[in-house]
Amino acid sequence: MMKSCFTIFLFSILIAWSCGSPREKREEMVILTSTADSLQSLAPEISFYIYEEKSDFPDAIIEMYSPLGNQVFRPGKVPFEFNIKNYPFDAGLSGFQLNMILNSGDPVGYNSPIFQRDLNEGTYRVVAYLVDGEGLSLKEFGNFVDRDFMVGDTRPFPYQAEPYIVLNMPLNNQKYTDQEEVTIDFLVVGGDMNLDKLKVDIQLNEFHYELQQVTPVRIANLPKGEYMLKVKLMRRDGKDLDGPFSSVTKALKIE
Repeated sequence: MMKSCFTIFLFSILIAWSCGSPREKREEMVILTSTADSLQSLAPEISFYIYEEKSDFPDAIIEMYSPLGNQVFRPGKVPFEFNIKNYPFDAGLSGFQLNMILNSGDPVGYNSPIFQRDLNEGTYRVVAYLVDGEGLSLKEFGNFVDRDFMVGDTRPFPYQAEPYIVLNMPLNNQKYTDQEEVTIDFLVVGGDMNLDKLKVDIQLNEFHYELQQVTPVRIANLPKGEYMLKVKLMRRDGKDLDGPFSSVTKALKIE
């Protein structure tokens, strides 16, 4: 009888937990941290995990009209123009809806498909992509576009057919509280994770987490402190990619 009651009690806990948790964690990696005293041992364990993400606007398309491939501009204001289809641009979504990254830098958000950026001399790779209501990058084919161009007297990037990675979240030097969930949101451009046998290696200080799909990774219960995040695209056999944008490094702080 006691065993039956315990089973019912445990089942009730599981139901209550599932009802209160709208998103189920998948591929969770829990990190056991050594502690100096018994009070610290009660602290939550650091965990890396993903959710079963919904695909918003899978048919959305973004096309780049300017710059053209390897187009050369004078230093100063460079025009950017996009055509966006099957997406409620500037119609109800909060925050920025179009993000743009130059040379693996931080994304800059826009709510207009036509704008200018003041750029110095150099060779640039632009990745522009649409985002959902949470600010996460849309990841279906057609949801993002990339292009190389030049400003001033410079040379194009060497031809490189290998895929590469850009980081939508977090921003460099972004700050979080120790109660917040850190989201690592990235895009893989110019390749397919399965066909090209790719994986993503996430290194946060001494911690490592790997996955073989393009989906946001969440980190919970990070202790207060400063962290260096490196997100690297590589072959599943462990070989590195040769391109200049195969990895991205950002600093973040937990307060």
